[in-house]
Amino acid sequence: MSDSTPLGDYLRARREALKPQDVGLPEYGRRRVPGLRREEVAMLAGVSSDYYMRLEQGRETSPSPQMIDAIAAALRLDDEAHDHLRRLTRTARQRRNAPAGDDRIHSQLLQLIDGWPDTPAFILGPALDVLAHNALAAVLHSGFQRFDNLARMAFLDPAGRTFYQDWDEAAGSCAAALRVAYGHDPDSPRIAEVVDTLSAKSPAFAGLWAQHEVRGKTQQAKRLAHPAVGALEIHFSAFTVSGTPHQQLIVYQAEPASATAAAFAELRRGTGRGARHRVEREYPGLTFSAS
Repeated sequence: MSDSTPLGDYLRARREALKPQDVGLPEYGRRRVPGLRREEVAMLAGVSSDYYMRLEQGRETSPSPQMIDAIAAALRLDDEAHDHLRRLTRTARQRRNAPAGDDRIHSQLLQLIDGWPDTPAFILGPALDVLAHNALAAVLHSGFQRFDNLARMAFLDPAGRTFYQDWDEAAGSCAAALRVAYGHDPDSPRIAEVVDTLSAKSPAFAGLWAQHEVRGKTQQAKRLAHPAVGALEIHFSAFTVSGTPHQQLIVYQAEPASATAAAFAELRRGTGRGARHRVEREYPGLTFSAS
């Protein structure tokens, strides 16, 4: 993790990602800094340059809600990025009062995913740990060394580059989802462990993490490649688990009567009679092995 403040790091990264023409400013000659200058952001937000500089340097950590909105508008943040900015301004006391993450899985949710034999489904924790999964999800990810953490699998497992046909997109999604989780709980030892390990072992992750992109998992299409059944085109959906908002239910669906549906049926025949497979470990003792 960075030695500077999360708020300052985020503001700096978002400022450097913008060009003058993105915000309607003229660009004259060669610029000595990437993106916008601090004084340009301050002008767009209607604050003094000194105040904005103190925000980036971590000397001011409690901007008003109106100030947060003005800076978000100046940096052209979308709704998700705006919410992330608000979370980064929470005080330590506010973070302590927020609901803590919980790795326990409700038995009814386990029964639900076990009842979908034709649909890969699994449950993620905030650090992208796979907390539980059904049999078809296990077989779908059988090319990996372990089906334990989506970020580790994407960045450190050799299978990641072939399983995710659009690897750049998948990798960016993992890093952005971890940023969202970090914004919710910057004091989480597990999130810090995952980020520190990936940053040390994967230059690709370190570069993406430094961009401070935030994007939660919602709904999209994915192109996968399984070593046994080949190319798969799936619809990916993520749902917040009621009562445990730090967990997400992930569901992969195939179009009816499609080649992917046939491939899922073939994979299902390899699941045997085992219903639920779970990752057995204690938090935060899990560590990554080099991949």
